[in-house]
Amino acid sequence: MKSPEAKPDLRPAARTLVASDLDRTLIYSTGALALTMPDEQAPRLLCVEVHEARPLSYMTEAAGRLLVELADTARFVPTTTRTRKQYRRISLPGRQPRYAICANGGHLLVDGHTDHDWNAEMRRRLAAGSAPLEEVRAHLAATADPEWLRKERIAEDLFAYLVVARELLPAGWVKELAEWAEPRGWTVSLQGRKIYAVPKPLSKSAALAEVVRRTGAGTVLAAGDSLLDADLLMAADSGWSPGHGELADTGWSAPHIIALPTVGVAAGEEILRHMLDRTEGDGLAP
Repeated sequence: MKSPEAKPDLRPAARTLVASDLDRTLIYSTGALALTMPDEQAPRLLCVEVHEARPLSYMTEAAGRLLVELADTARFVPTTTRTRKQYRRISLPGRQPRYAICANGGHLLVDGHTDHDWNAEMRRRLAAGSAPLEEVRAHLAATADPEWLRKERIAEDLFAYLVVARELLPAGWVKELAEWAEPRGWTVSLQGRKIYAVPKPLSKSAALAEVVRRTGAGTVLAAGDSLLDADLLMAADSGWSPGHGELADTGWSAPHIIALPTVGVAAGEEILRHMLDRTEGDGLAP
């Protein structure tokens, strides 16, 4: 299927494109920081997200400086399952990325604005390759137990997720959901307190391929922590995953992906150090 046409990126291009997941890869909520060291040894933190007047997500100050350097030497593309509204709450240090991938690939932002042609293309792929969202939503409503279900959400009219009390979630329920979803062209991912049901054509790697097409990037680096990031990592030339998250918990691996032992917010800083080491000398003019 032909990709939607778009105006080319006319800025001088970096040879390397860096596509990274955000939550629990580069940025961390308070509960995910994993600050196990004594308080006096804890790193200084930079708040990068505020929601309802409260700080929500952080990276280390050192990671913030590394990201600024990275954005000056490579084309940095935030790549997230967050909706556009949720993504826009984040204020990362450094230059605003020309491209950002939201809704697990369902939306492509260009200079902060929605590329509606790309979204239309993705919806055509969903209609052709997966069961309708309403069928999945109905199944979730029929099988989720109010005892452990806290919220049900539809994201951008593209996929669904549940917010659950993880400690009350029955053993095997997520596996059963995944087995039901598989023949219908959907995938299931458990991330913290959220259970995602996402159609398979809706992928970060699909949107990444479109950004690569538009920019002509020669090398792609990637990072991610969840099973929804696996296709993104497989599409990269090299990548990193932290020592926490679904990929670490399931033992997922690939020859070109380095599984770091570091967990929590320190892992985000380490990932950025590795990325910057790989992109030195690959300058991107303003």
